[in-house]
Amino acid sequence: MSARSGVHRTVLLEEAVDALKVLADGVYVDATFGRGGHSRAILARLGPTGRLIALDRDPAAIAAAQRIADPRFCAIHAGFAGLIEVLEEEGVRQGGVKGILLDLGVSSPQLDDAERGFSFRFDAPLDMRMDPTRGLSAAEWLATADEAGIATVLRDYGEERFAKQIAAAIVDARTRGTVATTRQLAEIVGQAVRTREPGQDPATRSFQAVRIFINEELAQLSLVLPRTLDCLAAGGRLVVISFHSLEDRIVKRFMREASQPPRLPARLPVREADRPAPKLRLVGRPVRAGEDEIRDNPRARSAVMRIAERNAA
Repeated sequence: MSARSGVHRTVLLEEAVDALKVLADGVYVDATFGRGGHSRAILARLGPTGRLIALDRDPAAIAAAQRIADPRFCAIHAGFAGLIEVLEEEGVRQGGVKGILLDLGVSSPQLDDAERGFSFRFDAPLDMRMDPTRGLSAAEWLATADEAGIATVLRDYGEERFAKQIAAAIVDARTRGTVATTRQLAEIVGQAVRTREPGQDPATRSFQAVRIFINEELAQLSLVLPRTLDCLAAGGRLVVISFHSLEDRIVKRFMREASQPPRLPARLPVREADRPAPKLRLVGRPVRAGEDEIRDNPRARSAVMRIAERNAA
């Protein structure tokens, strides 16, 4: 999701909902509600007996979801790694979901709210939690993490070339006081980074890395993807939109492996007709935003949507 000139726009809105192949009486899950662009489009295609369950770990997103007055819709304050538990609580049987949508990463309302501490565009408390009611804030983590741990996060999650230099600068800055605001962190990084790609702020990779780590974004994604297989009905669609190469790599690998037949022991005499079918079937090629959408919504440039369909168990 993204925004420009204060207007919130959902990336790949029609493409994602088309990919779900919404059936009038189906049960669907929008596992990343955000501000509800995809959810509203799904509801527009559902019939009277259809159902949509939305999840989000951001209380602000859930507050926005509660403004949708529709008996076919419910919103749950939970991260998508808890998908199976949420569906059980909502009375949805295993294998009873016709489509699951994951729109990954940080949303533009989160970026645009200075108090959330996601962006170095504002000077604000260094928080970065998608769910500010749980876990350590970025400032709290940076206050206690050792230099090697900070460098590892910057390198692994931000692909930052100057991870060691930035980590050393953060630890040095702590000797003179806490690193408590977005401006403080951005200035520390800016002084430690010698060169950067044209048009990119020196702090971009570091802020991204800390955010991904604080919210366990890659770990949560790795947990939920195999769980979707237990939730989806035969023919049900899994649609995932990612905005970062690390996210997309996880999604691509999962879908590719799940679309291959299970490995059997070597020399096991099994007829080809009796080989277990793959759990997923890949659908089409990765989908990217068109030129018009990128012009209106620059963040869409990095979006990649992958689609897979559940085979019969």
